[in-house]
Amino acid sequence: MLKTPRILIIDDEPDLLDLMDLTLVKMGLETRRAGSVAQARQELAGGQFDLCLTDMRLGDGSGLDVLRFISEHHPATPVAVITAFGNTQNAVEALKAGAFDYLSKPVALDQLRTLVKTALKVPDKPGSIATGSVPGDMLGESAAMQEIRAQIDKLARTLAPVHITGESGSGKELAARRIHALGSRASGPFVPVNCGAIPETLMESEFFGYRKGAFTGANEDREGFFQAAHGGTLFLDEVADLPLSMQVKLLRAIQEKKVRKVGATQEDAVDIRIISATHQKLAQMVEAGSFRQDLYYRLNVIELNMPSLRERRDDIPLLADALIARSGSGRNIRLSEDARKLLQSYSFPGNVRELENILERAMALADGESIQPSDLNLSPEPEFSPSLETSGTLPGNLQDYLDRIERDVLTKSLEQTRHNKTAAARLLGITFRSLRYRLERLGIE
Repeated sequence: MLKTPRILIIDDEPDLLDLMDLTLVKMGLETRRAGSVAQARQELAGGQFDLCLTDMRLGDGSGLDVLRFISEHHPATPVAVITAFGNTQNAVEALKAGAFDYLSKPVALDQLRTLVKTALKVPDKPGSIATGSVPGDMLGESAAMQEIRAQIDKLARTLAPVHITGESGSGKELAARRIHALGSRASGPFVPVNCGAIPETLMESEFFGYRKGAFTGANEDREGFFQAAHGGTLFLDEVADLPLSMQVKLLRAIQEKKVRKVGATQEDAVDIRIISATHQKLAQMVEAGSFRQDLYYRLNVIELNMPSLRERRDDIPLLADALIARSGSGRNIRLSEDARKLLQSYSFPGNVRELENILERAMALADGESIQPSDLNLSPEPEFSPSLETSGTLPGNLQDYLDRIERDVLTKSLEQTRHNKTAAARLLGITFRSLRYRLERLGIE
């Protein structure tokens, strides 16, 4: 016989306690109530709970006190906090401290039910889902990769927004997919969105959907990315490329957990987890005024930094063997020892994505069943122009000097990728749109 889940609800407002208690009992759950931090500790000492819901403001303390106590004594119990309307700072603070999710007052019962259903599917402890069941599992036995996987296992147990940083090609989307696959939303959709690939005029309709007749060409109702990710995870890749006008609308959608389709008169509730990523430095963009500070704090609740491939060179042979085996070429091809050593000495500015491109080219060029160093066709390490300190001279015109450097870098990247602009943009860590703009500005064909 299945055990009925037990929920501990903590609030010093009797009316709100009654409302939540009644709602949870109607869901077939067993509840216990507490009106203070002290009463909550007494209840927790008397038995195990499957979920704790606590108000942030209590007479003898705060919800953070409850959260810390549960983290120390009952680490398997997820905690959700209830914050005052508009007090997002409290919510962010609680999420950083390990809260599973949060609700804002006045508590919407549909959001409460959704939160509870999601929380009760959280695994008992980190890593309790078999690693083999995770699609696109992250390879590597280096200390850096072991630490990343351990962090992801912890992040999977919370709905806190995660911001993934790292160079282009370092596996940011792979990390996001793993967080999703190990969490309570694994059965829901994972919707990846490249924010840099959407024209600014189409962003609102792409993110939030539109009603029939909202604009010319809107011949039928259409769902947006938020609706498509309902019950799952929305992954915002290259989030730094969002224009300021869209940042405002995204912030509101995240805070209110509601979106309005273009042409609609009312908002629709959405239940999603947000994971974002970029190779750019968001904190610097906030200082420069090109990224909203309030959105930055909403997205960057927990930061996960992906190591570059040169920071985990020991993983290169393992990754190379796996990529060759996955190629499906039908050949029993392998890396020679000299080729293996050459790969490990290369800096890989394009990271794992560049490694994959290099190996695909090498397998096509290799005459026999062994890939030799010459088959890798690695470009020499880029040489940088001398600094002004070493040269001792000032450029005649600063813009011309910077243009010459930029033109040289762009030309070399195109040569290295055989004039594949998409690959060149990835290699340089910029968006395709940015690369195209730079090429046009500098007159590079």
